Amino acid sequence: METDKESIGSLKQQLAKLFEESLRAAFPDISDVPPLVAICNDPKNGDYQCNNAMSLWNKIKGKGTQFKGPQPVGKAIVENLPGSDMIENCSIAGPGFINIVLARQWIAKSVQKMLIDGIETWAPKLPVKRTVVDFSSPNIAKEMHVGHLRSTIIGDTLARMLEFSNVEVLRRNHVGDWGTQFGMLIEFLFEKFPNWEAGSTPAIGDLEAFYKASKQRFDSDPDFKERAQKAVVSLQGGEEKYRKAWAQICEISRKEFQKVYERLGVHLEEKGESFYNPYIPKALELLNEKGLIEESEGARVIFIEGKKIPLIVVKRDGGFNYASTDLTALWYRLNEEKADWMIYVTDVGQREHFEMFFSAAKRAGWLPSNENDYPKASHVGFGLVLGEDGKRFRTRSTEVVKLVDLLDEAKSRCKLALEERGKAKEWTAEELDQTAEAVGYGAVKYADLKNNRLTNYTFNFDQMLSDKGNTAVYLLYAHARICSIIRKSGRDIEELKKSGAMDLAHQDERMLGLHLLQFPEIVEEACTNLLPNLLCEYLYKLSEDFTKFYTNCQVVGSAEETSRLLLCEATAVVMRKCFHLLGITPVYKI
Repeated sequence: METDKESIGSLKQQLAKLFEESLRAAFPDISDVPPLVAICNDPKNGDYQCNNAMSLWNKIKGKGTQFKGPQPVGKAIVENLPGSDMIENCSIAGPGFINIVLARQWIAKSVQKMLIDGIETWAPKLPVKRTVVDFSSPNIAKEMHVGHLRSTIIGDTLARMLEFSNVEVLRRNHVGDWGTQFGMLIEFLFEKFPNWEAGSTPAIGDLEAFYKASKQRFDSDPDFKERAQKAVVSLQGGEEKYRKAWAQICEISRKEFQKVYERLGVHLEEKGESFYNPYIPKALELLNEKGLIEESEGARVIFIEGKKIPLIVVKRDGGFNYASTDLTALWYRLNEEKADWMIYVTDVGQREHFEMFFSAAKRAGWLPSNENDYPKASHVGFGLVLGEDGKRFRTRSTEVVKLVDLLDEAKSRCKLALEERGKAKEWTAEELDQTAEAVGYGAVKYADLKNNRLTNYTFNFDQMLSDKGNTAVYLLYAHARICSIIRKSGRDIEELKKSGAMDLAHQDERMLGLHLLQFPEIVEEACTNLLPNLLCEYLYKLSEDFTKFYTNCQVVGSAEETSRLLLCEATAVVMRKCFHLLGITPVYKI
């Protein structure tokens, strides 16, 4: 174990290092054999497996080798392992599978070392330095609804996991703040509020209602429509009056978005469509120089292999669109922001758009043709939020559900549940309010994140606010219970970290200790595959392992009290880090 406080990498990475040395020593003539280390599917066989023997045997058989099959190959790998206090024993099963049992004392020491040095030392090591996570991205002048919920919380969790892994993350809000609808909004503003510039406060009250009224006018009045279309030209031409009106509309919207982000604890830096607009001509010129842009039916397009419809980059009227903005934003992120991984979090319905624009970027040589090489771009698609009727989640009046209303409802339901359990008498009004908010908002986030993001999921308050099963409520209560055990012991946990020793003699203690050590590789896998649900699965299993340990191992008042309190604290520390990565506020008492 390293003595400094730097990241030591995951348990899997540490094992892989040992097996890499062994493979080099046992088979010096075969180069570039990555060690295939994985968690054992059946804990009866061991903790981890090394699965290199079979593939190595296939490489060397019939080439005058001394080995007689995959089992002897496996034996040679084990015999060449460098000495380590990490491994207790290895055994060979079936066609050369190497089952690895980790040393109990090493597990205990590693968990205790994390308690002393901090969980940051368990951060995974990823092959990227700077990442752009493009998420949330609502449209100006429209309220954030439940459809934005998934993008916002999935994007935030991916950003948090990458930040924990010491990657610099540029959290980008690519808002829709440019385009034809602004002509309509500006013209409507001029008409409804002739003195819009005079007041110190914006003239527009409810922006959503303002948007709907302007849209109705646009669709029903040809004269208004023509004026709105001319207003777009004036805005894009940089006329001051139009720019000012546009800025005011954007500012009102921005303040509304910010209220939602503050509630969700989400930090974003806005670089909307308008930001990239001045760079579009240069980006298109670069694509044109590569011979990618062609004329087609009056528009300028890029043909993509395997797609019937081309990617339009300049419309017939000479205007730009999503594709021109997205290609320009990618160019900017690669060349100006020097990012090596661009991650776009949107619904699966936009998959084809991203496939086409990534394909165009590869043809231009902006991105490598190999998917796994950096710099790379990834589309993180997600399914729909459904109502109980199996259709897109909407209110009774068939309108999309506003995000603010949904969060209010979750909080008030939690508050009611806490009051029914008599907490209003035990706690201060502030404690009650903060707990209701932490549990309510946490429940909404976790109900989304625990699903594989590619699937649709049904929004159900009763299920997500249940304190039984795989819910945030259950997990938050489990964490509070651990804190309660430590409090009831009356021991100074900080003192115990320095003076006490951890021993994992009972099978359930060892299993919990091992599960704690697997936290970094789960985060690594969740980052690599862009799947937050893997972290949720880990957290739920951790709470189940803790329940099993606590049921079978007395903590307070036992001969092993010190060791077991340290194991309780380590579990609470890892749970809190999981909550943090999922954007959930932990609660310490229930």
